[in-house]
Amino acid sequence: MKNKKTLVWAVVVCTAVGCLMSCGLDMPKETKTSYETMTVKKQDLTVPVKFSAKLKGQADVTITPQVSGQLLQIRVSEGQQVRKGQVLFVIDSRNAQHELEAAQANLQAARANLQAAQAQENSAKLEYESNKNLFEKKIVSNYMLENSSNSYKQAQAAVSQARASITQAQSAVNRAKVNLGFCTITAPVTGVIGEIPVRSGDQVSPASHLTIVSGNTNMEAEFSLPESILEKALAAGYSTKVEDALKLFPDVSFVLKNGTEYEHKGRISSATGIVNATTGTIACKATFPNPNGLLYSGIQGTVVMPSSKKDVMVIPQAAVLRLQDKSLVYKIKADSTATAVTVTTQDAGNGQDFIVTSGLNVGDRIVTVGANNVQEGERVLFPAEAKSK
Repeated sequence: MKNKKTLVWAVVVCTAVGCLMSCGLDMPKETKTSYETMTVKKQDLTVPVKFSAKLKGQADVTITPQVSGQLLQIRVSEGQQVRKGQVLFVIDSRNAQHELEAAQANLQAARANLQAAQAQENSAKLEYESNKNLFEKKIVSNYMLENSSNSYKQAQAAVSQARASITQAQSAVNRAKVNLGFCTITAPVTGVIGEIPVRSGDQVSPASHLTIVSGNTNMEAEFSLPESILEKALAAGYSTKVEDALKLFPDVSFVLKNGTEYEHKGRISSATGIVNATTGTIACKATFPNPNGLLYSGIQGTVVMPSSKKDVMVIPQAAVLRLQDKSLVYKIKADSTATAVTVTTQDAGNGQDFIVTSGLNVGDRIVTVGANNVQEGERVLFPAEAKSK
């Protein structure tokens, strides 16, 4: 029964085809379409040159105590944004206060000594001048005059010594005030607080590390610049000074590890001028404004510098086929067939194009979209058929 049904369907299909042919209807024809192509030409292109970089605050400051004592208060937390002059830590100031009071007492005593010495000096002066007049009148002896003169000189010396004591006492007071001020530690710059390895109650000294304030108003991206790029800038500027060459560089961008480009542009602000013999690079810094505090010290990313290329051949990346260590492009010959040619390329940096450095000439026509499906010698161009009127 099953074989009979199959036979019936075959007869029906054949009959339908015969009817169509007898009615003069045309069967659909296979139409071959051309591959997408382009004609190679030269153009100007801006290529991003990328350098691995690490951010650092332009004014990163390590905070250490200037005096020893017990840490009473920690008034900030890690990662907190602080302003210049804001209190960070407070150290027990009682010893410093006692030292200040003692120094002030010594200063008062020195001033009292000076007053007494000045009074003694005035008395000795009067006695000496009196004996001098009497000696001239030959009323007193030379011995008495010499004694009064010596007493006057000793009184003058005592005044000088008392003044020196006051100077020393005043210095001690000033030093005690400074030490008392050191008990309150403030932020030297506006920035962000780093790690705080101490706790309230700890004994600290000038050898203790309290934290780092990263001055992040401006951030510096540290990276290595190839020597050849700096040499070109020096040649273009007709100068032998590195600072002159840096002025010729364009604004640069900073791209975070997640691919996000930082909103503000930066400038290459410094270069060491010393070439690393191993890497052939120069240590440079690019400065970026950080008004919103979005950048932090230690962030790693990429400094991107735009580089202008004049009269270069640019082709789509889709047109290039990778075969082991070779790059191939299908060039279209005069008979519309394709032949593979080896090319050398550079990345244009835009994720879409390559710069061709050899293997093609201006005016060559190549396959772009679908190049991976082309066979050597295959016809790739098919002119459209004229429509019947």
